[in-house]
Amino acid sequence: MAGSVAGAFDALPMLGRGKHRNPKKGACFMELASFLAGERWSDHPQCTHPLLAMLARAVNDLTSDGARPRLAPLIPSVIGLTSDDPRWDVRIALHAAQTALPVAPADRQQTLAVAIIGAERMLDTLDDRPDGTLAPESADALAAAPKTAQWAYRFCEGTRVRPKRFVRDAAPSVVSTAVQGISEAFVPDVDARLYDLLRTTVDDARRWAGRDEDGPQLREEEWTTVVKPAASV
Repeated sequence: MAGSVAGAFDALPMLGRGKHRNPKKGACFMELASFLAGERWSDHPQCTHPLLAMLARAVNDLTSDGARPRLAPLIPSVIGLTSDDPRWDVRIALHAAQTALPVAPADRQQTLAVAIIGAERMLDTLDDRPDGTLAPESADALAAAPKTAQWAYRFCEGTRVRPKRFVRDAAPSVVSTAVQGISEAFVPDVDARLYDLLRTTVDDARRWAGRDEDGPQLREEEWTTVVKPAASV
C-alpha cells in the first residue's frame, strides 16, 4: 500500500473511544487498521505489533474528542509493522516512559523511572551492551525527576527480569502507565504530546522494520472528505 488509500472507500467511520461491534457503530484507531488491512474487524489485528497496537488504542482513547481525528492519517502506517523481536517491546516501553516521566503526576513517576532503568538494563542484555548503559533520552528523563530517579535506582538494586517476562508483564504496564501519565499531566498540550508519542513510536518501528521511507497515509484533507459520524444507536 503506498500513497493515499482514501480513494478505495466511500466512507469511513469517525474515530471514537473504546471497542465497536462494527463500522456502523464507529471505530477506534486499531479497528480501522484492521479494516484497511483487510482483516476481520478487531481492535487487536494481526497486522500490527501487539504493544504498538496497545499504545495506539490507549492514545486513541485518552485523546480528546476534538483532537482525535488528527490521529487518523497515521493509521495506514501501522499496518504490517510487527515482529517477534523482544527488543521492539523493550524499546516501545522505554520510549513511552522517557516521554511521560518529565510531565507525569508524582504518583506515576516512580513506576516510570523504574521502567526506564529496567528497560535500559534489558537492552544491555539484548544488545550485548556494557552494563549501565543509558541513552541520552533516558538520562534527560531521569534528570527531570532526580529524587524519584535516586529512589528508582535503589529499588532496582539486585533485581533482574528475564526478557520473556518483561515482554509479557512489564512492557504493557509501562505503556499503560505512560499514556495515563501524559493524559493526566498539568500541561496545556496533552493531546499534542499523545499524538507525538504515537507518531514517533511508529516512526521508530518503521526504522526497525527497515522501512525508512514515509509510510502510507490518509492525507488530512482527504480524511475529512471521507469520514462520517458513527450511526446513532
